[in-house]
Amino acid sequence: MKATRGFTLVECATVCAMAGVLAAMALPAYQGEARRAARLDAVQALTRVQMAQEAHRAHHGLYASQLSALKGVASASDQGRYTVALQSTGPDTYRATAQARGAQERDTSCPALTLDVNAGFATAGPSPQCWNR
Repeated sequence: MKATRGFTLVECATVCAMAGVLAAMALPAYQGEARRAARLDAVQALTRVQMAQEAHRAHHGLYASQLSALKGVASASDQGRYTVALQSTGPDTYRATAQARGAQERDTSCPALTLDVNAGFATAGPSPQCWNR
C-alpha cells in the first residue's frame, strides 16, 4: 500500500481552533489601540480651536465665546469621531471640549478631552495619557 500525504480532519480542526483562540485574544487589544489612536482626531480639533482662539484674541482683544466666531473650526472633528464645544469661562479664559461620539464612545478611559486656557496658557485634560497619541 502507498502512504497518502495530507492533513487529517483532526489536524485541520486543531489549527482552526488555535487560530480562533489567538484571534479572540488579539482583537480586543487591537480595538483598544485603534480607539487610543483615534484620540488624535480630538487632539487635532482642540488644537485647531486653540489656534483660532489665539488669532481671534489677537484681532479682537478677547477670546470668542462661540465656535461660529472662529474661522476654520467646526462643531465636529475632521473624522467625525468627536463633537467639539466651546465654553467661555471669562474674558481671558475658555474651555474647549471634544466629546466622543459613535464608535469612539467605547473609549471609556477618555470619553471627552478638554482644553482649559487661561490668558494663553493651556491645560490639557482629563489626563496626560489621553493626549499622548
